[in-house]
Amino acid sequence: MSQPLTEAKSVFKSVRIALAVSGALALLAGIVLLVWPGKSLAVITGIFAAYLVIAGVVYIGLGIFSGRGGAWARVGHIVLGLLYVVAGVIAFANLQPVGELLALIVVIFIGISWIVDGVVSLTLLGSDGSRVWTLLYALLSIIAGAVVLFSPLVAGLAFWLLFGISLVALGIVQIVRAITLGKDAKSFVAAVQDDPAV
Repeated sequence: MSQPLTEAKSVFKSVRIALAVSGALALLAGIVLLVWPGKSLAVITGIFAAYLVIAGVVYIGLGIFSGRGGAWARVGHIVLGLLYVVAGVIAFANLQPVGELLALIVVIFIGISWIVDGVVSLTLLGSDGSRVWTLLYALLSIIAGAVVLFSPLVAGLAFWLLFGISLVALGIVQIVRAITLGKDAKSFVAAVQDDPAV
């Protein structure tokens, strides 16, 4: 078997494994989000809290051991690091409430950003070539943002549910792609082996 053909088979195999693993992880994560929404929110909050603690330790290390920057920069790094560590420890101690608060903040941010996006689209109405579509987009964006702001808990649950369903669907698609890529690899190898020019 020629070297390029061996390399092609290796690439197909690597891509296929990557697709299968990422698909399985997405499918598993989606199922966990749908079956245990509260616990998965706590896990995500735990990951975020761990990030805060690690980032805090890094900033404290920069403040203590970095020779660059003045005294204020070093003190600033240490103070910022301490704030990160404290926030991370508080988040670890209260995973569920902090997770719910973070989810609420994200949902409110989404609602506000949709309203702002709609208003910005309205300001572009005169210069845009497609006024009807721009107006429709702007109105839908403002209405969606207002709905999210007036019922953030329902919107948060809907986003979480949609996120879980999306992960399940994407995971299944990735796994199917990995299976069909195996068939494509066999067809490719057979075609190359039958080609007399190779």
